[in-house]
Amino acid sequence: MFIPLKDENPIVRKPVVTIILIALNVLVYLFTMTRTSRAFEAIIFQYGLIPVELTHLAEATPSLPSPIFLTPFTSMFLHGGLMHLAGNMLFLWIFGNNIEDHLGPFRFLLFYLVAGLAADFLFVVFNPSSTVPLVGASGAIAGVLGAYMFLFPRARILTLIFLFYFIRIVRLPAVVVLGFWIFYQILMSALSTGAGGGVAWLAHVGGFAFGWLWFRIFASKGKSGRQRIYRVERE
Repeated sequence: MFIPLKDENPIVRKPVVTIILIALNVLVYLFTMTRTSRAFEAIIFQYGLIPVELTHLAEATPSLPSPIFLTPFTSMFLHGGLMHLAGNMLFLWIFGNNIEDHLGPFRFLLFYLVAGLAADFLFVVFNPSSTVPLVGASGAIAGVLGAYMFLFPRARILTLIFLFYFIRIVRLPAVVVLGFWIFYQILMSALSTGAGGGVAWLAHVGGFAFGWLWFRIFASKGKSGRQRIYRVERE
């Protein structure tokens, strides 16, 4: 298992949007945790993305009416547990600041939200009749990871490798860390159906593919952070 701890990719601008996104996710989580278990479940069903509601344009739970067309956005700020939140925010902090630095605050926010929608879209396409709410920022963050892998493949990532009794912290290129991550997501999506084990693997794949393809198609390879990371590596 690879767990990234930090990257060695310098930034120029303070990652204001990344910080705000993390703060919003944490605040929403803290709010939901102050509710009773029944109220928490109601929030998940009202503001989580339920595929069958989008494909049939009808409430899956009439007793808990939800803003169907807003749930692809609201679901990005809901998390089912502390580890779910912590893992997502760790990845957003490590990789999001460089993508924000590359794009600028407004374009980064737009990219983040659209990546989340792309992740939702792929999940809904393959699970059109699912009544299980999809929640979490991981689809949008997967888009950030895809962008990072394209823009900064050589950036060094301080990584915890945990394999049975083998535990070591090493510096690995981003292409190795994120390549392993997306390989694992694809493998698990192939071995499971829907949100296997509570994880929407396909949403992760969709978000990552969007992030990588967006920059593969539209980005200029000779600018911004890509030049910066090459310079750092040669020093």
